[in-house]
Amino acid sequence: MKRGGPVLAVDGPAAAGKGTLAKRLAAELNLPYLDTGLLYRAVGRLVLDAGQDPAAPAEDFARRLTAEDTQRKDLRTQEVARAASLVAAQPGVRSALVDTQRRFAQARGGVLDGRDIGTAIFPDADVKLFITASPATRALRRFLQLGEDPAADDAKARLAEMEAALKARDAADAGREAAPMQVADDAVVIETDTLGADDVLAEALRVVRERLGARVA
Repeated sequence: MKRGGPVLAVDGPAAAGKGTLAKRLAAELNLPYLDTGLLYRAVGRLVLDAGQDPAAPAEDFARRLTAEDTQRKDLRTQEVARAASLVAAQPGVRSALVDTQRRFAQARGGVLDGRDIGTAIFPDADVKLFITASPATRALRRFLQLGEDPAADDAKARLAEMEAALKARDAADAGREAAPMQVADDAVVIETDTLGADDVLAEALRVVRERLGARVA
């Protein structure tokens, strides 16, 4: 399928920094940006709103998803994250959202972040990055992102709880039958445990410019 610009696939587990990187790459390269995880969160939210079990077939919710559904302010809760993981494991849901993701990048290309962009959605992406970090590092980032107090009496327990939740999500994403999270054979892996956001961006831009040359500024 011919596209109007380069496609950059940014995959990886939750809280590794892929969303931050993808947004900054898109701005730097003047490309459209899509957080594909929001699609699954939005489907999960619709299922919860309907009072249904996210583990039950949710393809109909995915097929009637609107742009407004993905812009809701209540998509970043732990409850929605769990629902998103369950609906994302369903082949019917993933199939319903494939065309949405591919159409997004048709006109001008784009930067898409998710867990299966470089393996299932755009196996022919021009650049594939896999952003990762240890569960402990990712738990601390999520902890701080949520405004939690590291000095609180229950901080250690809360961190352990978040780390366990991330490990469970990783196992579910990597173990699902439909488009499991995995590193594409031609992806460049960037581990962010000891890197700041600027360092990650610099490394990603180096890879992109090495791969695309004159096709990007």
